[in-house]
Amino acid sequence: MYKAAIITSSDKGYAGEREDLSGPVVEEIVLAHGFEVTERIILPDERDILAEKMREYSQQGVDLILTTGGTGFSKRDITPEATADVVERRADNLTFAMIANSLKYTPKAMLSRGIAGICGDTLIVNLPGSPKAVRENLEYAIDAIMHGIKILKGDDGECAEPIHH
Repeated sequence: MYKAAIITSSDKGYAGEREDLSGPVVEEIVLAHGFEVTERIILPDERDILAEKMREYSQQGVDLILTTGGTGFSKRDITPEATADVVERRADNLTFAMIANSLKYTPKAMLSRGIAGICGDTLIVNLPGSPKAVRENLEYAIDAIMHGIKILKGDDGECAEPIHH
């Protein structure tokens, strides 16, 4: 069983001024796909705090870190920058695919700045902040995310099919 940690980036959520509606959606989806959720936390929109928590989870052996929130255009939206501080290898096509899928629902999807990448043996994926967008993105990408983690961990082979002559 793979381990997942969920980080909601929200100043208001951290201060108790807004209920976290997206974190529970992330948890519901990953639990339904066989992950063990080791932690779900709300943190303020602070680059250093977010990056340090991602590093900590990676060092603890978490296989997947999913963030929600902090991916927009607000001056306080810094989750992608915090993630970039941590990842060693980018996984941009995962993000591109989620945005392409989201564009079916709203042209505003092109305003999402989330990124994805690998830190050690941990995949980190930024998701939008709204519960609806979280569901659309994560349900679309979860199978590919799972496959990527299996390859990263050495639990699955190559993606290519063998050539039959």
